[in-house]
This record gives sequence, structure tokens and C-alpha cells, in this order.
Amino acid sequence: MRLIEIVADAGHTDTLSGIADQHEITDYWWGAPADDGRRSFRMLVDDAARQPVMDALQRLLGTSAETRIVVMPVDTVLPRPQADEEAHSKASTTTREELYTRIEKGARIDSNFLLLTVLSTVVAAIGLIEDNVAVVIGAMVIAPLLGPIIALAFGSSLGDARLMWQAIGTASVGLGLATLLSVGIGVIWPVDIARGHMLVASTEILARTDVGLDGIALALAAGAAAVLSLTSGLSSTLVGVMVAVALLPPAASMGMLIGAGHAELAIGAMLLLAVNIVCVIVAAKTVFMSKGVAPRTWYERRRARQSTTVYSLFWLALLVFMVAIVFLRHQVAT
Repeated sequence: MRLIEIVADAGHTDTLSGIADQHEITDYWWGAPADDGRRSFRMLVDDAARQPVMDALQRLLGTSAETRIVVMPVDTVLPRPQADEEAHSKASTTTREELYTRIEKGARIDSNFLLLTVLSTVVAAIGLIEDNVAVVIGAMVIAPLLGPIIALAFGSSLGDARLMWQAIGTASVGLGLATLLSVGIGVIWPVDIARGHMLVASTEILARTDVGLDGIALALAAGAAAVLSLTSGLSSTLVGVMVAVALLPPAASMGMLIGAGHAELAIGAMLLLAVNIVCVIVAAKTVFMSKGVAPRTWYERRRARQSTTVYSLFWLALLVFMVAIVFLRHQVAT
């Protein structure tokens, strides 16, 4: 449930009341007009009706520069409303607009993103070199690289080219920075120990130089879980997803192996990183589509449907290609 406040011209009061009545919202009220002729209109909207109400409000007021629509969380309502369990089970608890605001933040390049990328890369490198799984998990949790990948899938579901390019740029900067930094660490800090003619490397690094069909299934499941946690409002489960389908440790392993001169092992880490990225995007797009995430207007939906089809076929083809490479590598190895 959310409290939606509309600050608009007082002349819209009857129309806003009609929208509330149309969607069977019984709790709504408004204040006195201000000096500028606007008034505040509030309505208490449950999860099932929130997206239709937001769409109706934007159709009515979306072109007005003086209008503000604010969505505020509601912790508790007393007495408790009688919930329609069937309607709530089918509805997403987060609107398209709320999703956009939340996901777009993860696709921004700012000082926090860059600093977290640097710090998480250093932490991951130390954990990988010292073969300390607890430190590697800590790096997974603080790494911000999952955000732009989900934003890319979300942008392609909406046909939002601006968000897609922003996500691609942010992901490229983050992965590039992590890789370059880890290459430098690999040059100055040995990642393996030579014993005679044998190479004994950290098991944490070796674990990220190969990927199997089980890793692909894990990445697909984790990507779907990430989007489900966003659409259901349970963002705390994203921590588990970050650990399950980590992007930073493969990138750090790849960079350190390149810096140490182990190109063959670095290719395996690069393949794992690529598989994780593609799987997250495919799974995220699938969940967004199943949840009915689409642009608001029919024209935008038609345009987005065309681009979504192209993007979906591209990522599916890329996933099939990745699976084929993984299968061939295992066949050659055996």
C-alpha cells in the first residue's frame, strides 16, 4: 500500500475524485487551495490498483509542468484493510515508475559507484590471493556492478534507449576499472606459487576459471531472483543475489591472471564473467515481461515491442552461443 499525493490545479479536484471512485479507492481527501491555485489531493492506494491509478494520473496530468505526483510508503494502516488475496497475488507490489527510479539509480556513474568498485576490487583481490572465501563474499556484497546490468534489461523491456546506453556505459566503466586495477594487482602481487614444474594457484581463483552448465543455471536463477526482489519490494534479498551471481570476482580473477601472464586461465574467467552477464540479462528480461512491465502509452508499447523482440532474440542467441562454448570446452578438456 502507498500514499499517493497529487499537487495540481484545484480545478482537477472533481476529476481526481472520479479516478479514485473508478478504481474503488475509498480513502482519499484534499486540502484547501494554496495561493498559487494548486491544492494537495491524497489517496491511499493498495498494491493491486496502484499501477492503473498512476497511469490514469499521468494521462490526466502528465503534461502539466506545475503538477507533482508523489508516491510515499505506508508502514501501517489501522484498522487493517480487508485484503483481496487473489488480486494481491497477481499484482506486482511495485509500479513501473517506482521501479524506474530505483533501477536508474544503480546505472549512474558517480563518485560512490567508482569508489565502491575500486574498494570491492581490492577486497576481492586480497580474498582471491589469500584464498579467503569470507573476504571474497564481502567483496561480492559491496560491489555495485549488478545494478547497471539489471538496468540494461529493464531499459530494453521499456524500449528506453537512454537508460540502456546509460547502463551500458556504467557497466563498461565499472568492469573496465575493476579489470585494469586487478591487472595491476596481478603484476605487482603474485597470484600463484611455483613448486617445481607445477603451478599451485589459489582455489578461489581456479574456481573462477571454469564454468559449467550448473553455473549457467545458477546465473539464470539468480538473475530472476534479483528482478523478483525488486518488483515485490523485497530489496534485501538482493544481497543474496549479489553473492550467488557475482560479477566482480571473475573480473578480478581475469585481470590478475592477465597481469601474472596466465592467458589461458584468464580466458576461462572471462567466459564465466560473460556467461553471468548474459544469464542475468536474459532472466531479468523474462521476469520483467512476465510481470507486464511495459511503457504506459500504446504508441510507446508498440515501439518497445519491436525493439524488445530484437533485443530478446539477440540475448537468447548469445546465451545459446555461450552454452555451446562451455560445452565444447568441457568436451575438449575430457
